Amino acid sequence: MRLLALTPIHVPDAEVARRQARYDAIAPAGVAVVVRRPDGDLPRELASASDVEASDAALLAAYAAEPAGDWDGFLPDCVLDPAVHAAAALPVPIHGIGRLAMHALAGAGLVWRGVARNEPIARELDRLAAHYGVATDGPATVLSLSVEEIADDAGWGRALAAAVADLGCDAVLNGCSAVDVRAPGRGPAVVDPTALALRVLADVSGVRVLEGTA
Repeated sequence: MRLLALTPIHVPDAEVARRQARYDAIAPAGVAVVVRRPDGDLPRELASASDVEASDAALLAAYAAEPAGDWDGFLPDCVLDPAVHAAAALPVPIHGIGRLAMHALAGAGLVWRGVARNEPIARELDRLAAHYGVATDGPATVLSLSVEEIADDAGWGRALAAAVADLGCDAVLNGCSAVDVRAPGRGPAVVDPTALALRVLADVSGVRVLEGTA
C-alpha cells in the first residue's frame, strides 16, 4: 500500500525530511508513506479556525489534482483529517489518521480523551470526535505549545506528561501526527495516532474499505 501524506501547514524542507524519516520508522510492513509539502496557500500553523479551514482547502485541491494511478490512497499528515470529508471527490481512497485512531480506541472499549498543542486544534479534535460519533472522556486538554515544538519530542513529552498525570481515563490521543510520543511517568497511556492508524490500515489492507466517506 503506497500512501501520499501531505503536510497540513507550510513547513521547511528539513521538517518534511524529519516527517518522512518518522513514517519510514513506524510504517508496518507492506505500507509505504511518501511525505510532501503541497503547493498552494498553506497556513504557517494551525492557530485559528480559519487556519484549519485554509489547510483543509489546500489539501483537498492538492489531492484532487493527483494522478489516481500513482497511489493506493491518501493519508493527510494531520490528526484533524483535512480533506477526508470530501472522499467522494478524490481519485483514490483517503484515510483519516484521527478517524482511524479514534475508532480504534473506541472499538477497544477504552475511555479516552485528546490532547492538543493549542485551543483551536483541541476544539477541532473534539468536533471531529463528535462528528465521528465517538465518545470521549471530556474536552481535549490544551498543552499551550508553539508550532516549533512539534519537532521537539523531549519538550512535547514533558508538557504532555504534566498535562495527563492526573487524568483518570484509560488513554490519551496525542493531537499531532508528527510527534514521537513518550510514555508519561504516570497517568493514562499516550497513543501515537499516526502509528495506530498505520497499524489499522496494514491490518485491513486486504479488505476494500473506503475509509473517510462519512
